[in-house]
Order: sequence, then C-alpha cells, then structure tokens
Amino acid sequence: MNRNRQRKTAVFSWIGAALLLLACALPVSAGEVVIQAVGDVMLGGRWESQVARNDYFHPFEKIAAELKKSDITLVNLEAPLTDRGSEYTDKKYRFRIKPQAAAALKKAGITTVTLANNHSMDYGAVGLFDTLQQLDKAGIGYVGAGENLAAARRPLIYDIRGTKVALLGYSLTLPQEFWAGEKRAGTAPLLEKLVKEDITLARKQASIVIVTAHWGEEGTTRLREYQPRLARMMIDAGVDAVIGHHPHVLQGVETYKRGIIFYSLGNFAFAHKSRIADRTMLVRLRFDGNKRTAELLPVNILHREVGFQSTLLTGEKGDEVVERVKQLPPGTVSIRKEGGRWLVDF
Repeated sequence: MNRNRQRKTAVFSWIGAALLLLACALPVSAGEVVIQAVGDVMLGGRWESQVARNDYFHPFEKIAAELKKSDITLVNLEAPLTDRGSEYTDKKYRFRIKPQAAAALKKAGITTVTLANNHSMDYGAVGLFDTLQQLDKAGIGYVGAGENLAAARRPLIYDIRGTKVALLGYSLTLPQEFWAGEKRAGTAPLLEKLVKEDITLARKQASIVIVTAHWGEEGTTRLREYQPRLARMMIDAGVDAVIGHHPHVLQGVETYKRGIIFYSLGNFAFAHKSRIADRTMLVRLRFDGNKRTAELLPVNILHREVGFQSTLLTGEKGDEVVERVKQLPPGTVSIRKEGGRWLVDF
C-alpha cells in the first residue's frame, strides 16, 4: 500500500510539474492597457489663490474619479513646481506653481507629466530641477525635459501587467533657449532626426509608444503645416498615438494607419477665465491585443459655468463638443456613439 501511494504521489508530482512547465511555455494575455491623456495643467499665476483651495486639489475634485480609471494618466504640466530660480523675462507670460501642488496632482490620479513645453524653464535650470525633485517625491513620472539633451530625450517606460509602454515628449515652441543641449538643462526639441532615433529605440523596448508634442499656434483651431507632416512621420516611425498641446484650445483628431493623432487637447486645469478655452476632452486609449479604441470624454472648462473645476459633459452638451471636434481640421475623423460613449477605432 505504501509503495502504491508513493507511485501515485510520484505520478501526480510529475503531472503537476509538466503542467507548470506547459503553462509557463504558453503565451499569457496581458489584457487591456488603458492610457489617458488630457491637456494643459497650470495652477499658478493671477488666480492661484482660488485654484489652490484644498491644497491645489480644487480644480480636480469633480473629475478625479475619471482620471483614476487608467493605468497611465498623462497631462502637460505648463509651469515649473518651484519657488526659486531666475525668472526668464524675455517673454510675455511666465508661470510657476508652488511645489506642494505636486501632491494634488498625485491625489487626482495623474501618473505622468510632460515637461516639454515653453514654460518648464520659466525659472531656469533651478526651477526645472525643483520640478523634477517634487515629481519624484510625489511618485509622478515625467518626460520631455532634463539636466541635458540626453536626459530630456529619454523615454519613460512602464510595465503594465507585462505590456511595455514607452512615453516621449517634445517641444517645438520658442524660446529656443529653453531647448536642452549636450551640457544644458531644458526641454527635448521636436527635431525630426532626433525624434526618429528616439522612436526607433523606444519601439525596441516597448510594444506601445506614445509621444506628446508641444506645437502649433495659440488660440486657433487652424493647424500649422508642419503638424500633420510631423505627426504622420512619428506614426510611420512606430508611434501609436500623438498627443498635442500648446494652442490652449481643442484642435482636430486624425486616424492615420495604425495610429491616432490629437493635434491639441487644449487646456484642462488652468488658472484662467478665457472665453475661447471653453471645452476640452479627456482621451481614454484602450489597447487590447490588435484592438485599439479611443474614448472621447468631453469636459467643460468655461470659467463662468464651472469656475476653476473641470467638469464632465454628457448628453446633448457632450454631443455638441464631439460635433465640434468632427469639424476641426483635418475633418476626417470617424466618431461613433455607443452606449452613451464616443469612440474612435484606430
């Protein structure tokens, strides 16, 4: 009897080991990866005392629950997190945000920021270094700027349940002095040769590549000639989605090959009372094997209607924003409504 039990135990052990090896050999589905993006976040300036309520969480209170529905939530941080540095006075608008605002970004569900813009160096290298330190302290990732050009170009790699995601950030806005150099802190310039090299390297490390681009003309829905050209170049090079910022207003959406382009997401949580920066979108990208879908969530940012609190729009109000987006150049995007959600397949 003992010998029989030993034989059975040995057989079961062998079967168990074989099944374990087989399971390890079989491909395991990583499941859906959800990446969200919104527009400009700037919590300083003239109206800072109002947006700073509740430790700077006030602008996010009504939308934080949506920001947390993803693996990665990306924003354009439109000002350094610092109370130090030398102010760059050779331009009209200079911004900075008190360092403690970083905790509010984290609390709101923001995981990642791009610093590739025309304000990250408003208070010089000191202001940028303070920003990097505060983001590290808060546990927020960043792309698009650093202590030198190599650091500014470096991709941020996430491992989402076995799926690697690479994020890159670039700026094509002035002043050019804000662009990083070999031995100079600053932002990553959106120069075609550099960008192609970076995308090629990122593609070797990740199966999903997202690029943010700070570009275009402020205050207009009109695209500059180079925007479609560079966006398509990036997708040809291996990018899955291009997320644009800088114009402060919504610009058009385009699907191109196996990629999607958001030319500008406009403002999101911005200390302003602008009448033209009235609507924006939260973009929710879903990657599940070969299936790729972008969900568009319209957001109200018109101050006289929502104050400084970004607020989701649904129903007819949401439909109006989506209809507006459909008409924006290049005017070719196909958006379908399904179960109250606005979706784009790409």
